[in-house]
Amino acid sequence: MTVSIEPAKPLVGGIVHVDKAHLLDDDVIETIRSALEQRGVLVFPQIDVSDEQQLGFTDRMGGRVNFGRNVPGHNAETPDVYKITLDKKINNEPDYVLGTFFWHVDGVSIDQPLPKATVLSARHLSAQGGATEFANLYAAYEHLPEEEKRELEGLRVIHTVEGAVRPVYGRLTHEREERFAKLAPGMEQPLVWTHADGRKSLLIGTHAEGIVGMPGAHARALLTRLQQWASQPEFVYSHTWQPGDLVVWDNQGVMHRVVPYTDEGRVMHRTVIAGKEQPGRRASEQQLATLYQSS
Repeated sequence: MTVSIEPAKPLVGGIVHVDKAHLLDDDVIETIRSALEQRGVLVFPQIDVSDEQQLGFTDRMGGRVNFGRNVPGHNAETPDVYKITLDKKINNEPDYVLGTFFWHVDGVSIDQPLPKATVLSARHLSAQGGATEFANLYAAYEHLPEEEKRELEGLRVIHTVEGAVRPVYGRLTHEREERFAKLAPGMEQPLVWTHADGRKSLLIGTHAEGIVGMPGAHARALLTRLQQWASQPEFVYSHTWQPGDLVVWDNQGVMHRVVPYTDEGRVMHRTVIAGKEQPGRRASEQQLATLYQSS
């Protein structure tokens, strides 16, 4: 067999062993697709792919989508590859990267089908920090008490770009609020997402700012508690990068964050696998306006 996959932890993560020459073989791609559904995040240790090979893998896994064209780091010379870095020559607005220090799901505040998966390759690493943590939102939901599952069913959550970057500043200026609001309108998403295959997961992250019909303080307390629940060690795989590592994760069922770093030389190349499911809808202006009302 040209590919083998071993579990990284009981509930999340898998280590893929495959020769790069066979990465795009039909049987390998099918095995990886299946394992991604089961394990949530897959690591290809030091496989050392080029941008072209990473894009080829992305296309074979389901086709690519690019939602980063409007933020610094998008490389016009290699379409659909986004460079994640604090290097000021590449990224003169670090907000988007600093926001990844906090738990998030890629593309959740954008009015489009939620990206199926994210592909990330390590090009240059930081001397300290920079590990990436992945929390399995399927497992987090499945292990909730049945009574709590029933209480969460039907709740709708407002997700915004402003929420994703708010912890970076503590308090956003009016100028920054307007700038981030223009990047994406904000989305109303189910708190419990029933996927097309019938599986259920939580859909949460720092960008989750409020719950429709629930007082602000109560909503934020619930969202904070669920994020803490989902990020407990049994649901989380933490990856310490090595040069050339490639990681792909199920963006529809896994939230992630990076351990903070300051090294401007760290560079990761991201491509995104397109999704077909759009669980939410665009949030209304009234919903966005009432996010921080206390009652």
